[in-house]
Amino acid sequence: MTSTSAAATARATVHGYPRQGPNRELKKAIEGYWKGRVDADALRATAAELRRDTWRQLAGAGVHEVPTGDFSYYDHVLDTSVMVGAIPARHRDAVAADPLDGYFAMARGTQDVAPLEMTKWFDTNYHYLVPELGPDTVFAADSAKQVSELTEALALGAAARPVLVGPVTYLLLAKPAPGVAAGFDPLTLLDRLLPVYAEVLADLRAAGADWVQLDEPALVQDRSPAVLNAAARAYRDLGTLPDRPRLLVASYFDRLGEALPVLAKAPVEGLALDFTGAAAGNLGDLAAVGGVPGKRLVAGVVDGRNVWINPLEKSLATLGTLLGLADRVDVASSCSLLHVPLDAAAERDIDPQIARWLAFARQKTAEIVTLARGLAQGTGSIGAELAANRADLASRAGSALTHDPAVRARAAAVTDADGRRSQPYAERAAAQRAHLGLPLLPTTTIGSFPQTADLRTARADLRAGRIGTAGYEERIAAEIREVLAFQEKAGIDVLVHGEPERNDMVQYFAERLTGYLATRHGWVQSYGTRYVRPPVLAGDVSRPEPMTVRWTTYAQSLTDRPVKGMLTGPVTMLAWSFVRDDQPRAETARQVALALRDEVDDLEAAGSSVIQVDEPALRETLPLRTAARAEYLAWATEAFRLTTAGVRPDTQIHTHMCYAEFGDILRAIDDLDADVISLEAARSHMQAAAELATAGYPREVGPGVYDIHSPRVPGVAEATALLRKGLEAIPAERLWVNPDCGLKTRGWPEVRTALQNLVAAAREVRGSLPGPAS
Repeated sequence: MTSTSAAATARATVHGYPRQGPNRELKKAIEGYWKGRVDADALRATAAELRRDTWRQLAGAGVHEVPTGDFSYYDHVLDTSVMVGAIPARHRDAVAADPLDGYFAMARGTQDVAPLEMTKWFDTNYHYLVPELGPDTVFAADSAKQVSELTEALALGAAARPVLVGPVTYLLLAKPAPGVAAGFDPLTLLDRLLPVYAEVLADLRAAGADWVQLDEPALVQDRSPAVLNAAARAYRDLGTLPDRPRLLVASYFDRLGEALPVLAKAPVEGLALDFTGAAAGNLGDLAAVGGVPGKRLVAGVVDGRNVWINPLEKSLATLGTLLGLADRVDVASSCSLLHVPLDAAAERDIDPQIARWLAFARQKTAEIVTLARGLAQGTGSIGAELAANRADLASRAGSALTHDPAVRARAAAVTDADGRRSQPYAERAAAQRAHLGLPLLPTTTIGSFPQTADLRTARADLRAGRIGTAGYEERIAAEIREVLAFQEKAGIDVLVHGEPERNDMVQYFAERLTGYLATRHGWVQSYGTRYVRPPVLAGDVSRPEPMTVRWTTYAQSLTDRPVKGMLTGPVTMLAWSFVRDDQPRAETARQVALALRDEVDDLEAAGSSVIQVDEPALRETLPLRTAARAEYLAWATEAFRLTTAGVRPDTQIHTHMCYAEFGDILRAIDDLDADVISLEAARSHMQAAAELATAGYPREVGPGVYDIHSPRVPGVAEATALLRKGLEAIPAERLWVNPDCGLKTRGWPEVRTALQNLVAAAREVRGSLPGPAS
């Protein structure tokens, strides 16, 4: 087919769409179901209505082929485990008794049964449930969800394409089930899994699927010849099935690299590639392998992970180059639009000038449709759109918001000495022990306490003018007094003020720093029913005035025990925002670090002896390709040290990380030069502690013994067992006792019991240690 005819057939599509609804209807229905206020039929009806609304909106916007199967009650990887019958043994009875309750038990656990481990989806802030597999795993096809949702979409008259996690990625995301030898490789189950995928594909074909998309993002990472051979075998077998839909194999988040020729040669009808950001290299790589003649190419030229308007003319140039490399070129987002908010038009409080720079899921859909029309009909057909786009891009480039000379001068003046503590760790540790006087196995929490309905109501009342500032602040002060009193009574050693004044660990600071914009409705799914509103980092960053000192100082005035100052670190402030794309991230990180350094210095001056700077996103933001990691880790760790290095030796700097694979950044964790690190470890059975010990990490460590993302409350015996397992890796003089993460999503009754059990476990183990228990 000629490039002209390829352009004439160009169509618009997306890989996936936000699930929650415009007012987070799905979240409310699911949480209502958990609390017994919504029955299963009502939950299913809400979900079906949201799916129908999404398909109608996409089709009405001009999308030619809508995705199905991407909707989920909790997580699409968990949905895949259900689809292939990979139900952990401990959950099989619950799933058999009630599939919906069993599904949620796998995700959240019950009081008696632990959930699946949860970790980050590649380099995003979305969390997936890790499949548990072993040599005895028996797969069995269950295509009911996928077939049902396809049938719903087809009934609306939409052209629909089911989207599934591909078999190779599914196995690469899995871990050995509990009790299975650590060396077990789930990829060895591929030949057992492929017949199940074949059955699902046949069911979808019978239900009316013309195309099925199989997502293989794991192939954009550095992969061994064995993995590449497995991918080749998987798509040879699936591609040669006699009765199947046409197959579109999709990758995103980075270059496909050495896997590109493997998939280009596979007997499948189409490839979907990302051509944005780190994946822009796919363009040259595709040309180098001679393109994909005879195949459909779905070109991801609209960034599905950030919120800035697309440079339409640049994308059209990319699409024009691609026309000669495939039989047919369609236009799409780079990945699922799950990672961006729903609709920028709902943001009434953002300056209209700045709002012109933003594109959420609905606006990105419009961009895709515009590009497809321009590709098919010529640029003259979208002349008005191109002119408006040029004006909006110029507006952003010339804005005073994006360029503050004072901020840039300060960042340029930073020296290496600004990022180094005045004494080495061993000397600091001795000074801190003398200053703080903590016992062995000191107990603490990660920072936040339950965000009650009363607190959320108080914030809403303040915004609406129903209460004044004085009334609101008294409510915050009362909450801090309650949090402090509980911690002292429970026997916790290093206290926190509970963060009742904070709406979110990133948004709270973003609202107090220049250069950031907060949204009112920009919700994005993090995990399950947990949605966050990432702020938009649009310009140069500075701190006009102290952000946390007042309430931290107030809390410290209520107790003789140390109260941690609590801040979010510079890398996480970038990662959990929609970060500006008009300058290197290293430069933006340095600006944020300097603003936070001012806050750290003020906290210390106000009397804080322990300051925690959270960096849960340090691993999350690690580039997927090894070659890019050293540069990232250099600026990321520099930003943390720049934030924290100005304090006295006897001021103890903590950091916190959670729900990530830490093994890849152990050297970087050391390079942070924090005095104490707390990490998620309960679901992974102290894996993080073992990894740090193996790497020779010399500082203090708090591996979590309480999984706060599950409603179950660990008993004293369970916390004690985890703590003893932690002691196998970390000596008692360097081991802390804490939950996995902050407690804002939990309720007070479970938090009280869990923390009392945590303290009891610490005391029990402390009392069994040789020498004085102090």
